Amino acid sequence: MAAVSLRSFGYLQLLLLIVFITTLFINTLAFSSSLSTRALQKPNKLPSHGFRVRLKHVDHVKNLTRFERLRRGVARGKNRLHRLNAMVLAAANASVGDQVKAPVVAGNGEFLMKLAIGSPPRSFSAIMDTGSDLIWTQCKPCQQCFDQATPIFDPKQSSSFSKISCRSELCGALPTSTCSSDGCEYLYTYGDSSSTQGVLAFETFTFGDSTEDQISIPGLGFGCGNDNNGDGFSQGAGLVGLGRGPLSLVSQLKEQKFAYCLTAIDDSKPSSLLLGSLANITPKTSKDEMKATPLIKNPSQPSFYYLSLQGISVGGTQLSIPKSTFELHDDGSGGVIIDSGTTITYIESTAFSSLKNEFIAQMNLPVDDSGTGGLDLCFNLPAGTTQVEVPKLTFHFKGADLELPGENYMIGDSKTGLLCLAIGSSRGMSIFGNLQQQNFMVVHDLQEETLSFLPTQCDSI
Repeated sequence: MAAVSLRSFGYLQLLLLIVFITTLFINTLAFSSSLSTRALQKPNKLPSHGFRVRLKHVDHVKNLTRFERLRRGVARGKNRLHRLNAMVLAAANASVGDQVKAPVVAGNGEFLMKLAIGSPPRSFSAIMDTGSDLIWTQCKPCQQCFDQATPIFDPKQSSSFSKISCRSELCGALPTSTCSSDGCEYLYTYGDSSSTQGVLAFETFTFGDSTEDQISIPGLGFGCGNDNNGDGFSQGAGLVGLGRGPLSLVSQLKEQKFAYCLTAIDDSKPSSLLLGSLANITPKTSKDEMKATPLIKNPSQPSFYYLSLQGISVGGTQLSIPKSTFELHDDGSGGVIIDSGTTITYIESTAFSSLKNEFIAQMNLPVDDSGTGGLDLCFNLPAGTTQVEVPKLTFHFKGADLELPGENYMIGDSKTGLLCLAIGSSRGMSIFGNLQQQNFMVVHDLQEETLSFLPTQCDSI
């Protein structure tokens, strides 16, 4: 009897052991599946109230006059214009069969946004850029990193960091990527040889300036860059792309609207970026008029926000500019984009010549030929002048005649005695810059495919 009892106990023990191992295996698979799902999850939707991010101009900490800020912005803007035109040229070459090994993308910008990354969150500042898509920051271990004000992000210190598979749609959306044992590796190259290179990953991002306004969004795809070159990124620790491509913040959040309101170039108060329902802007009074114009898509430059500019008026005179001047060409060149990262507006050179001549005719002031203003058209002010009447400037977009306040296109400097037109000349692409957008709420509606302007005192929102 004893032998039979012991044998029965052995079978029972073996059966229990098999059940235990099977259960453990199933639980392990479930845990592994949970980790895999977490690593591939899409970011949560925004709360119903959306969120706001304060923006600071890159020169906000410097003791500069309005005119000095303008000149610094113009210098940066010329570099950015070069990048954009280089990108268009690269795309045009590719369209006729040339292979572009390192696609050129828009880079840098004029406004910084404060955010945090990881779990626990690590704060840093990034450049807001409506002219590109990728969200990225510098990461350890650095092969090459530029100096930044905050500590470089260390993914090993974050519990929410996970690398993105090469099979991911986000990896496929990169202009240049390779697959390695580390997952999806990217290269983003800018027109002035600046670049960021690293691994694409998911991470939790926290937005908002105050504890009450903060929102954490898990599962955002971003570039963790450990090889970063260029002198244009030193204002921040990376970029947040707000373009129309799948890698951008607005695309990953699947938000149909976002808006920004930029304060004057010399205003110490921050500007604002609004996402989610906060971007549902309506006029507060019957006197306020929101003017909407269609957004145009350019298949060869899908990230940019193109507008249909049909003409320009100075005073009561509409310039004799052929409508074809600002149209998109079949190869993707030409056209007009609206861009937060370029300080002044640049228009095609023949149109600028007409604009310049009309301002000279209507201003009745001597033209300054010294070049000290750093802009294409400056006037000499009579001694002791404190106020000057300037002709009205109106941009005629399709469905929207946008009349600009004088301070959005004419800037004077008492030190040099100059009054300068804050508009420049370009060849190819035209850009509607951020100085012309100041103190307008600029609403991007991606569902209705429109862009709207609403006059707003941006330092009061």
